[in-house]
Amino acid sequence: MLPKLSRYGGVEGFAWRLAEELAKKYAVDFICSRQNTQAPEGVRVVCIGRPCMGKSIKILWFALGAEWVRRRNNYDLSIGLGNTVYQDILRISGGPTKIFWKHSKKAYPKGFSRTWKMIRRRLTPANRLVLLIERLQVRHTRTLIANSHLVRTWLFEAFPQLKKKTVRIIYNKADLKKFSPCSAAEKNAIRKHLHLPDKVIIATAATNFILKGIRPLIETLPFLPENHILLIAGGRNAARYNRIARRLGITERVYFMGKVDDMPSFYRASDLFILLTFYDACSNAILEALATGLPVISTDTNGSSKFLAPQNILNADSRPQDIAATIQRAMSNGQQPSIYLPLDAEAGIPPYTKLVANLLRMKQQKITE
Repeated sequence: MLPKLSRYGGVEGFAWRLAEELAKKYAVDFICSRQNTQAPEGVRVVCIGRPCMGKSIKILWFALGAEWVRRRNNYDLSIGLGNTVYQDILRISGGPTKIFWKHSKKAYPKGFSRTWKMIRRRLTPANRLVLLIERLQVRHTRTLIANSHLVRTWLFEAFPQLKKKTVRIIYNKADLKKFSPCSAAEKNAIRKHLHLPDKVIIATAATNFILKGIRPLIETLPFLPENHILLIAGGRNAARYNRIARRLGITERVYFMGKVDDMPSFYRASDLFILLTFYDACSNAILEALATGLPVISTDTNGSSKFLAPQNILNADSRPQDIAATIQRAMSNGQQPSIYLPLDAEAGIPPYTKLVANLLRMKQQKITE
């Protein structure tokens, strides 16, 4: 159950792959409000539609509609990936809303801008509805899964009663067939194809430029050698950030790429990847960049920083000078392994398929007893 059936986006891509894998063994329905791509082979789409009204109505419509479909079809097992009321398995991929507010507010300048943002968040009907749904989810879901150790910590902070339950951790996992290192010759060929200069390329990717720290990253460039440029994938409106680059006199060193469909080539064209996020449950971009063989830097408010060397982890509100120093240190180390795989970390789709099989077997045993 997820509002959108798509392959673009972290949770959407995961849901598509999970449905694809489960459909090899089970009859799988994908309950959604919108279908933006073809379903995996063998997966039946149950699209409940979406009213042309405000955000809160759309959230409520899907929560109630998905629950109605779930009850009507009497599924053996249900998996929730979004704002749904009840499910056997709930994958919490974004963390609690209150904790998101706590950390993400630091992305906004102190003063009226930050205060007004926080007031709007707390008064918005859609946000109040999400807070209610989250309370219902942690109360009624049998199996809770966090996609990082950090998200589990945030869950316990937001819902202390969960400490009495087991919250399992299953990390995201990059597609190692799709994301892999390339040779110097291949890197040069990709740069020529993308019309990129032969310079040191620092890459980042973001949809929400404010949350992902694009401003401080741009402000870091003047503290780096002039042959260092910044490549930015994603984003909806780059105009204000272009103005920042213009004010600093570094417009020619900042490349706004817009939506990038070929992310493997984006990483391979780069020399280093950095994500100065103020809040990220478990960034897929970090894992993909690591799989591509890049030195990677991120923040201590990113769940996937668990996979980085300690010296490559920054505070979200670090000064540009400190960010620049960390970049240069990481670059000087070259492509040395920077990934630290926690010994107790499960990752990818297989743990979910195993969990589904175990829960279905337990259910069948209860029936036969």
